[in-house]
Amino acid sequence: MADNIETTFQAAMDAGKINGAVICATDAQGNFVYDRAFGSRTLLSGEKQPQQLDDVLFVASATKLITTLAALTCVEDGLLTLDGDLSSIAPELTNKQVLTGFSDDGAAILEPPARPITLRMLLTHSAGVTYHFLDPAVGKWREKFSPAAADQRRTVEELFNYPLGFQPGSGWLYGPGLDWAGRIVERATGRTLAERMHDRIFAPLGISDAQFYPVTREDLRARLVDLNPEDPEAVGRAVLGGGGEMNTRTRGDFGGHGLFMTGPDYVKVLRSLLANDGKVLKAETVDGMFEHHLTPESTAAHRAALASPMGVFFRVGTDVETRAGHGLGGLLTLEDVDGWYGERTLTWGGGLTFAWFVDRKNDLCGIGAVQASLPVDIQLASALKQTFREDVYRKREAWKDQQGTV
Repeated sequence: MADNIETTFQAAMDAGKINGAVICATDAQGNFVYDRAFGSRTLLSGEKQPQQLDDVLFVASATKLITTLAALTCVEDGLLTLDGDLSSIAPELTNKQVLTGFSDDGAAILEPPARPITLRMLLTHSAGVTYHFLDPAVGKWREKFSPAAADQRRTVEELFNYPLGFQPGSGWLYGPGLDWAGRIVERATGRTLAERMHDRIFAPLGISDAQFYPVTREDLRARLVDLNPEDPEAVGRAVLGGGGEMNTRTRGDFGGHGLFMTGPDYVKVLRSLLANDGKVLKAETVDGMFEHHLTPESTAAHRAALASPMGVFFRVGTDVETRAGHGLGGLLTLEDVDGWYGERTLTWGGGLTFAWFVDRKNDLCGIGAVQASLPVDIQLASALKQTFREDVYRKREAWKDQQGTV
């Protein structure tokens, strides 16, 4: 018998592996709705309270989808283009050289970029900007030439000051492209990324409970899942596997990881895309998000990354055999998966514990937020996210049967 959400998550709570979970799923019209909060959260005082649907979650890299939408609003407004020259708005990005290795004396070997970095590349992790912890050469450069001080908070430009890991448009590796895209949005609009999100995404969808790290609104801090004795600064330690450096070392709004919001509010964003309701983006812009956007060279590198040892994180629950590409916002399935995702499902997640998907073919979207206890059981967290992804489809089918629909 296939795992179901209720028994599997309860067993994990009984074993002390997780504290709880928030799971939300819906169809475009809101006819089928599955909203559940499991378990409890612990306050700084040590008091335990039941997990609530409107508790404030650290969504980590799920911030990237919201930043993608913010960038696309700028495209629609004529402030940016997907393939235009960014040199006037982000010269410190466009002037980056490509790191190809190191000489015998330890000097970095750099070459000029063969083509300009574009917004499309930033939104699809194909620009050459990489995370130092995923790119050994860039990690070596950072350690040698720009080591991070533990007590120093850096802007996007300061934190990601290292060279490109590959020629723009010729490879694929998960990285800070969305952080750069967020800064470009700020420069194009003259507003902070948070302000742009509130004006053009959150307000139209009736979302008022979202804030970048650090969460300072007292009404939100009272509902922070991770504001507990294990995480007194509420940096999202459990979501990040016990760390939190991505928040403690940053200054300003980071479009790649820094957002806190509720599960139901995040689903409002997903449902808007699912329904293509025009509240945030034009219909044709949303349709474009669900297209494959990588060049042939980057597509080959993306496929290699999905099949690599790290590929389990990049595949976000899909099998290595499943044909997949990259849309604007996340992984894009390129074929139907029997009984599950339809072709052109867009999906990604955040940290080790947050997952989201939008399946327009099967009219379903949702988020699963596992509230892991420390130390995080990574394998279990991955399994629980997969249980969420698959069981909401079974629950939807059972609901259809009850409604007497096909």
